[in-house]
Amino acid sequence: MINTQEFRKQAHLFVDWMADYLDDIEKYPVKSQVLPGEIFKQLPDVPPEESETIEKIFSDFQHIILPGITHWQSPNFFAYFPANSSFPSLLAEMLTATLGTQCMIWETSPAAAELEEKVLNWLKSMIGIPENFQGVIQDTASTATLTAVLTAREKVSQFNINEKGFTKNDYRIYCSTETHSSIEKAVKIAGFGKENLVKVPVDDQYRMDVVQLKEAIVHDLNKGLMPLCIVATLGTTGSTAIDPLKEIAKICSTFQLWLHVDAAFAGTALILDEYKWMIEGIEQADSFVFNPHKWMFTNFDCSVYYVKDKDALINTFSIQPEYLKTKTAGKVNDYRDWGIQLGRRFRALKLWFVIRNFGVQGLKEKIRNHIELAKEIENLIIQSKDFEMITPRTLNLVCFRYKPQNILDEDQLNILNESLLQKVNKSGKLFITHTKLDGKYTLRMVIGQTRVTRSHVMDAWKLINTIVKAI
Repeated sequence: MINTQEFRKQAHLFVDWMADYLDDIEKYPVKSQVLPGEIFKQLPDVPPEESETIEKIFSDFQHIILPGITHWQSPNFFAYFPANSSFPSLLAEMLTATLGTQCMIWETSPAAAELEEKVLNWLKSMIGIPENFQGVIQDTASTATLTAVLTAREKVSQFNINEKGFTKNDYRIYCSTETHSSIEKAVKIAGFGKENLVKVPVDDQYRMDVVQLKEAIVHDLNKGLMPLCIVATLGTTGSTAIDPLKEIAKICSTFQLWLHVDAAFAGTALILDEYKWMIEGIEQADSFVFNPHKWMFTNFDCSVYYVKDKDALINTFSIQPEYLKTKTAGKVNDYRDWGIQLGRRFRALKLWFVIRNFGVQGLKEKIRNHIELAKEIENLIIQSKDFEMITPRTLNLVCFRYKPQNILDEDQLNILNESLLQKVNKSGKLFITHTKLDGKYTLRMVIGQTRVTRSHVMDAWKLINTIVKAI
């Protein structure tokens, strides 16, 4: 066990290592190159009986753990969607860990509750959410979506399902075929059953087809089923398609359905005036989520959830055991009543640090730069004879594939692109991922890392072309 003096010494050493790591991060292979089980075999089967020094533990971290890490903060990380960090966020996380605050109710740390309320008001104005919405920080968008469908369920049932359970399960939830898998998980956890999730086809830009959405709702009504909720996505995982929110909102209004908007990744772009069009119709929505931990340079986890009917949210989740009753109830926000978790981390602190240190203009500059870099790669792909765009770029995700002029067979093209992906990632010099769009094996390159520059993007494009020549 270490004392205060030893902690001070080790903490300084750790911070030096952290700064060196971020400075030297490009020296590491972006995607871990270890084999399955390789890390596990190096770890002892039983815990130590006696105390071990921090020096020995940290040495094992460097020699055993670090080789098995995929370096998400590398500027050569172009995979999935980013889980970005930044220096102000890291500093705030250090304070959060030191304070060890449990932020379940106002009484347990008034500053945590009031800072969360204020910072979410800042974000509300930054991204264009209506003033009458109220915000809370959840851990992830998956939790926020589950919160939304549970609240929709309780509001329409007058909170009877919480009391008595399902007496009749004929509710229907609608999303597109490109919607994130967390929607299906939420529907299953909430007790609706996977069969009651209606996946609506998409148009040629992979957006929800509103004509087929309306037809699906009318069809269900004619069968005596109860349409409940529509999930619209701003920035699908596969291609960052933007569902037509305004048209979907009109359908929700017509049929009196809950509208949940999932902008987990793309929501950050709403700080730019030129992307405010994505939320036209947001005043008709009931709930909205986006993740600052994806593209707003804030350490995972930090998911911002806004809801129009705060009372419905609280009535869905509030439980009042004697040990949590306080004299301040009703006068302040007790956020343990605003979602699934009772215990809550002090997530607002890092968001506060990030917004203040970058400034709104600094955030805008970063996001615009990422989008411009993606546009540049898109143009290179369009001009290339051996590559093609699979879907038009909307933000900073480029969806493309290798398509030699002499190969027309789709199965062969899929095999070829999968091989290209594996070779690119095996190089350790960059990391990209894939999806399938209309059955086409599609390479996804997301330009959104905190420290990414034009040189990183151009080097990635050169490497892809070099590997293509070798193939």
